[in-house]
Amino acid sequence: MLVTLHGAANEVTGSCYLVETGNARVLVDCGMFQGSKHLEKLNFIPASLFASKINAVVLTHGHLDHCGRLPLLVKGGYRGKIYGTNGTLDIARLILTDAAKIQSDDVERENRKRAKAGQKPIKPLFTLADAEQVFKRFTPLAYNSWMEIAPDTKVELVEAGHILGSSSVIMVADQNGGRRRLVFSGDLGQWNVPINRDPALMDRCDAVFMECTYGGRTHPPYEKTIEELTHLIKESIERKGKILVPTFAVGRTQQLLFHLSEMTRKGEIPAIPIYLDSPMATAATQIYSNHTELLDPEVREFFSDDNIRRFLPNLKICTTALESQALNDVAGPCLILAGAGMCDAGRILHHLRHNLSLASTLLLIVGYQAKESLGRRLLDGANPIKIMGQTIFVRAKIVSVEGFSAHADKNDLLRWIEPLARHKTRVILTHGEAHQLNEMRHTLQEQYGLSAQIPSIGDAIEI
Repeated sequence: MLVTLHGAANEVTGSCYLVETGNARVLVDCGMFQGSKHLEKLNFIPASLFASKINAVVLTHGHLDHCGRLPLLVKGGYRGKIYGTNGTLDIARLILTDAAKIQSDDVERENRKRAKAGQKPIKPLFTLADAEQVFKRFTPLAYNSWMEIAPDTKVELVEAGHILGSSSVIMVADQNGGRRRLVFSGDLGQWNVPINRDPALMDRCDAVFMECTYGGRTHPPYEKTIEELTHLIKESIERKGKILVPTFAVGRTQQLLFHLSEMTRKGEIPAIPIYLDSPMATAATQIYSNHTELLDPEVREFFSDDNIRRFLPNLKICTTALESQALNDVAGPCLILAGAGMCDAGRILHHLRHNLSLASTLLLIVGYQAKESLGRRLLDGANPIKIMGQTIFVRAKIVSVEGFSAHADKNDLLRWIEPLARHKTRVILTHGEAHQLNEMRHTLQEQYGLSAQIPSIGDAIEI
């Protein structure tokens, strides 16, 4: 059995594993590279994938860096099924639709400039029509149920605890009379955090491909994170400033809405106006409401029916661009949740452009910021910065609240790998920046005597 990495190797984004047995070719994830211009140039389907000869695709979850190249795969000739949990497929449908629209708008603007300069027009990576061809191939799989998806190859999806519907993939394949059992962790979440259920543990396999987004870091205790968030919000309210939260539409938005509701209900913060300025996040929240059976029991009532508005009456949803623009004239204190989570696109850019120069503004970073993203540069102290062609001198307070991460930290990863490590499972570390991967490799060697591998993009690993 051969596993070739076509993404997320010595890198966080672009997850894509090609598994080849003597009888089948299966792809686990087919994600987009995000972050720097260099990475974005990798957003194509390598000829060596032979898209038309792949038997099946399995998604670990619906984030763009795990499903974003699916339209390219189908355009390249793939005609099989795309498997995932119901929650994953609903999220992937939303994210791919949004990505197609953003690309279309960006290319339209760019082509206007190119036309004036006498340059040839460019095309988007994929269109909405391309994405719709992907949706036709979506095939739901239930958790904890085996399904044969290709000749002599079956998979089981188990809870990964990352976002709604996220899963780790257990794959069993027969080859030349032998049998191999692989585990792909997908993106793993934290334990004992509201919204998502805890990740499932496994105790045996021949090889495991484990994500290491935070392989060398530990998150602060979740209770401390909530205390810090409460303190920052109260402090900003006293300054009568705007609180800007660049938020990922899936997972982080829903987590924050729940906690803002709890803080207000308990009287920990006053009921200031809260604006959800993201059509995508609004749609994602509805998907969460449609799948409360996949959520942590303690939050199911909050997301059921139309309870969010009842629990959080000071929430105002901005649907149109005009409603979003009107927030420029709204006085603080108020809190604005807007995408995108790394500040590289979406409505948050407009809010940053109008408010980063104000000392009363608080920019709350509540998620992972990729290298070279605007969010990372702001956290690193870049000043001034350019947003939409305008130079901005930053006077706002910028704080990263790390405990909200949807990714497992070092301790969570060790908790997840421990049952497999006891059986001396072969470990391949992926989905992380180099220093995070090396930290985890050192820890696994020290604690379990395991010599974990750290492959590069294009490497083929024989199992």
